[in-house]
Amino acid sequence: MRNIPQFLIAAPASGTGKTTVSRGLMAVLSRKGYQVQPFKCGPDYIDTKFHERVCHRPSYNLDSFMASGKHLSEIYFQHAQNADVCVVEGMMGLFDGYYRDKGSCSEIAKILRLPVILVVNAQSAAYSLAALISGFLHFKYDVKISGVIFNNVGSQKHEQMLWDVCEDLHVPCFGYIPKRPQLAQQSRYLGLDFSEMNDDDALADLIEKHVNWEGILQATQKEMPFCEVVRQPIEKEKKIWVARNDDSFSFIYAEHIDILHNMGQVTFFNPEEDQEIPDDIDLLYLPGGYPEKHAESLAKAKTTRDSIRRYVENGGKTLAECGGMIYLSQGIVGDEEKYYEMAGVLPFRISMRKQDKKLSLGYREFNSNGQWYKGHEFHYTQFMPNDSVPPSSFKVFDAKSRPVSTPIFRYKNLIASYTHLYWGEIGIDELF
Repeated sequence: MRNIPQFLIAAPASGTGKTTVSRGLMAVLSRKGYQVQPFKCGPDYIDTKFHERVCHRPSYNLDSFMASGKHLSEIYFQHAQNADVCVVEGMMGLFDGYYRDKGSCSEIAKILRLPVILVVNAQSAAYSLAALISGFLHFKYDVKISGVIFNNVGSQKHEQMLWDVCEDLHVPCFGYIPKRPQLAQQSRYLGLDFSEMNDDDALADLIEKHVNWEGILQATQKEMPFCEVVRQPIEKEKKIWVARNDDSFSFIYAEHIDILHNMGQVTFFNPEEDQEIPDDIDLLYLPGGYPEKHAESLAKAKTTRDSIRRYVENGGKTLAECGGMIYLSQGIVGDEEKYYEMAGVLPFRISMRKQDKKLSLGYREFNSNGQWYKGHEFHYTQFMPNDSVPPSSFKVFDAKSRPVSTPIFRYKNLIASYTHLYWGEIGIDELF
């Protein structure tokens, strides 16, 4: 057994600065020579890109709706074994879940017994924050808040008033982030737009100057138990092709990549580059991303589109999630009716016209042969109105077991939908 610092960064609400603080601390600690293992609460596959960039190692998702507590513990302890410090970025507010605090980052903190660092937005407030922080300190006694970091601090006087808050509440203040307009970053979909990222070094400089990162490490030392994860033996060396690039096919959970590598030989390819997909592969995985932003490049890669269509029509096992499903549609319709031809496997088109854009989001689950499969849906594109959309092959429910209209398509050996499935616990073969 060994002790290492490990903590979860949470906040009272979304938009408070969790990602800024998390990425900044990761950058500082990495710069100081620590091996930092990052994690992300919830289904977000964008914030993990920030983590990987500054920590130089994959960031793993921890979601207590899509996976069991046992599975989350296995993921956490397996990847923490060779780390010097573990940093878990929370989601939404600390106690915000799909049903009350179920599925919240507070639940993750309880499962893994992690101390919490609370990031509080201090803009236009001072001593009144004592009431807010006091509520978080005492609301759930099985969630330990080890300290506070204030964001959007306007002046030295403002800073001192916030220190008074923590002193009266007997909770450590680990520092603050001054108001910096340049830290604001455009939100896109689930998290931040990865294509427009701030300077990691400048952010690390800011955190190092204003946040007591050494105090955080001292306050969050915790015993790290050993957890052995036994992978199922490989029955044969499978050939697996995975669409992957920086944007149009980029939403991939790190745990999924590990599983695929354990199954056999994984070949990553970029559907924007024109190439033939072999007919003799065992599995084709088309994950999500922003294909609508690269529709022209995808349409021009006709050899790739034709070979993927042929593979699916010949019965090849294929999983297509959100962007992957869009790619398998007949095409994408943009503003001014501009049309981009896609792979043409599924009989409908996808609209990205302004008049059709609509946010669809939430957890999804369905049952197949007695096994529940879970995932998350988040998109603005929609099926083209009046197109012939096949009925769902399964009854689909939200996190509260209410029926939803989100279809999941089964065509030959293809499974496709707007839902990003999490199969890190059950494996991908079971889907077919």
